[in-house]
Amino acid sequence: MNITDIDFNQLYIQQKKETTFQPKTKDEWNKKAKKFSTNLYKSIYNQELLNNIDFDDCRTFLDIGCGVGNISLLVAEKLDQVYSLDFSPMMLDELKNNIKNKNIKNIKTLNLSWEDNWDNVPKCDIVLASRSMEVADMKYALTKLNNKALKKVYLTYKVGGSFLNDKILNYIGKKIKKKPDYIYTINILYQMGINPKLNYIKSEGKINSYKNENDFIESVLWSVNDLTNNQITLLKEYYHKFIKNSKNEKNYLCWAVISWNKKKKPCL
Repeated sequence: MNITDIDFNQLYIQQKKETTFQPKTKDEWNKKAKKFSTNLYKSIYNQELLNNIDFDDCRTFLDIGCGVGNISLLVAEKLDQVYSLDFSPMMLDELKNNIKNKNIKNIKTLNLSWEDNWDNVPKCDIVLASRSMEVADMKYALTKLNNKALKKVYLTYKVGGSFLNDKILNYIGKKIKKKPDYIYTINILYQMGINPKLNYIKSEGKINSYKNENDFIESVLWSVNDLTNNQITLLKEYYHKFIKNSKNEKNYLCWAVISWNKKKKPCL
């Protein structure tokens, strides 16, 4: 057996079906919109991602899974036109409020999901999917991104296959099945004839952001919602032992930045 005998997309699809971390519904994201807008720009992730994007000779930008506009609002001043796409209407409502408050004129919103028809989505010089690649079929999603890009594609994917710290999971005795890691994406692109560039950036972990015990528990339940009463009790215990008095502790998450140039087969 060699690498050409392995269907990485099929392996991805299978693991995605089995993982503990299932995609959230439109309604679940709608409920998060206000909180996300309150925290607009409050992450080193935004600037680290922008530092990895080459805007030279680019005038248009498509932001897939734009949310409340963390990236769209920042790139609008660099470009002629930004298209911001998200399947959550409440996220887009918050983005529209942010656009109005900042008096930005060159952002257009698109209320679409990965599964919708994108025929009317404009092709743009740069296409970005930032922290929005929790898709059932990776090759299908990558093909949609590639088809909408005139020059460059960028995406980010969480490194490690889990949104929860292993220390928390071990403490409460919760076994999980990890989601497919970013390496699947690299190999799927390779089998599509694309040689991507890979880099890594960081974002703040949540250890410093929990307001209280309930906030911590709700955050964990956002990722794994089938905890027992005993596991909830252990979560409370964990919070008071390791998190409550750790406000100054440095904590980061790692993200893979995967990119490629539409006009060149070699790496960027």
